[in-house]
Amino acid sequence: MFKPEEMVRIEIITLNRYKDSLLTYLHESGIVEIRELDVKVAQSDSPNEYHRKAASYSITISRLADFLKAYRKSTGGGIREFIFPKERARKRYRYEGIERLIRDVEAFLAQVEPEIKAVEGKITSTQTEIERIKGDIAILELLSALNLDVSYLRSTQMLEIVVGTVDRNRFKPLVEEVTKATENRAVIVSRELKDKVLAVFVFLKADYDRANPILAKYSLERLEIPEGEGTPRELIAVYEEKLRRKEEELESARKDAEMLAEKYYEDVLFYQELMENERDKSTVLPMLARTNMTFALTGWLPRSDVPKVLEGIKRVTNGTAYINVREPTDEELDEIPIKLKNPGWARPFEMLTEMYGVPKYNEIDPTPIITFTYSFFFGFMLTDFMYGLIIAIIAALLVKGHRKFNDGTYKFAYTLLISSFFTMAMGVIFGSYFGNALDLAGFTVPRVWDTFQDALVVLQLALAIGIAHLFTGYTLGFIVKLRNGEVKDAILDQLSWMLIILGITFLFLAGRDPALDMPGKALFGVGLVLFVLSELKNGALAVLLVISDFFGFVGSWLSYARLMALALATAGIAMVVNILAQMVWGISIGPVPIGIVVGIILFAGGQLFSVAINALGAFVHSLRLQYVEFFGTFYSGEGKPFQPFRAKREVSELEFEA
Repeated sequence: MFKPEEMVRIEIITLNRYKDSLLTYLHESGIVEIRELDVKVAQSDSPNEYHRKAASYSITISRLADFLKAYRKSTGGGIREFIFPKERARKRYRYEGIERLIRDVEAFLAQVEPEIKAVEGKITSTQTEIERIKGDIAILELLSALNLDVSYLRSTQMLEIVVGTVDRNRFKPLVEEVTKATENRAVIVSRELKDKVLAVFVFLKADYDRANPILAKYSLERLEIPEGEGTPRELIAVYEEKLRRKEEELESARKDAEMLAEKYYEDVLFYQELMENERDKSTVLPMLARTNMTFALTGWLPRSDVPKVLEGIKRVTNGTAYINVREPTDEELDEIPIKLKNPGWARPFEMLTEMYGVPKYNEIDPTPIITFTYSFFFGFMLTDFMYGLIIAIIAALLVKGHRKFNDGTYKFAYTLLISSFFTMAMGVIFGSYFGNALDLAGFTVPRVWDTFQDALVVLQLALAIGIAHLFTGYTLGFIVKLRNGEVKDAILDQLSWMLIILGITFLFLAGRDPALDMPGKALFGVGLVLFVLSELKNGALAVLLVISDFFGFVGSWLSYARLMALALATAGIAMVVNILAQMVWGISIGPVPIGIVVGIILFAGGQLFSVAINALGAFVHSLRLQYVEFFGTFYSGEGKPFQPFRAKREVSELEFEA
């Protein structure tokens, strides 16, 4: 706790024939982060033909999966499925090398790909044909204004016939230019269609080359005349019958696709995952170094996992591997990947730390601290027992449903669950149950403070919490810098603010105990001197930075007033909802007490809205106080997260033996 997992460097050299087995073992165990090995006596490794096939087949199978997914009958879903998701069944595959896996995939594709592609092609071609028929019907609808036999609108050996639409304001000049260019040897038939004009131009073949540029100049939208003979209305009936038959063919093809999805979808996902993991596994090959007979790799892993990894490597290589496990050097501190290590009650809150950035290897992990401070600030800002109870019920259900997955939903719900306990506790302290609902109902509610009547006390409490929070941050920074040998920076950058904060605290308490006045002034003075000395390293800018940084500290401290502001906002919105509900409560239409119904709806809807909007505000502002004010006193978050070489398994499970 407070420190990341201890990491060690591992270096392995073994024979090439164990490469696939060793990489598969490391990939499935998922506890080593492989790094690029830079050596001059060997060359980098590269994917072989089987790895390239795995990448190609991964793309092929992904396309099949996307097609089948579109026609797979959906199951489950809804709120219940979201809260209590079901674990997906995993299918086992006995891994006997990448060559065997590729052969199995090829056999699977040889069986299913032709069936799926045939149905997919049928659906695609039928959809294309349907769109073409619909387009022809739309054209025939336009041509119906002419009431001419469609066959008359096609070009002949001597005549060039053009049918199209043009903007109404362009039609007249178009006709004039065409007539002039063809010396009155053009026949033009037109019908007006709202803001367009449907026109038929008939030219002699010899005149068409002169008229065509003019048609383009006026943006004539040409119509492709559909096949067939008869009037447009007669042909529309023919084409609608064609459309009906094609839609029946499409429906039949879709049913075939649904049958294939039912038959093959799970298997396609299974082989897709196998191929994607092989493709992922091959990405580390360029990080390895190899000779004709051997290969080498290096990486990082937690110290606690070393015995397990050593035993596994020896097993898959039959003991023919050189393994070196060593401590990180000082030069490697910035390169060490960070894996957070916290007790179970704080582990879900690692999500909040990782959102900002993980600590460096020689920094303190703040997760255990923000587990308390974040939850407390959330509760202080929301400050209502019933709001906390609603959040607790929802969060508890999500925690129960997602615990087995340990996913983002579980971690987020866990943080809300812990925060809801603080919310309920603060609600009891401030006597807030849906705001002042119980007071309006005539109940006597015990409370330590009233949010509105004791607003100044709440503000003082918020500022006291803020100064304590900042002091904790500077103290942690002081400890870290001392531990890392940065004594001067620890005294000037951290101890100075610790003394200033202690001085402010003593001076505040001197109003009750005058004996604290002198120690308070002394502590504040010493701290201020150290602070000024720390700014002198900035040269000519020292004076400006002294003013800027000091008032920056004051601004950070005053930022904690948002604890009081959001507590007031929560109570204020709840009070407004209660007053509105109370106003309509007594309204009735004759003997019907409609005001009670409206009041209940208004109360329930308004309070739920208040829970949502104020919980969002509490979530955001609690994070801000951690990330901006607290982390700014000691924490960089510039570490590199631990990214182990790990397989992603949702529907497959590998049985692997060396």
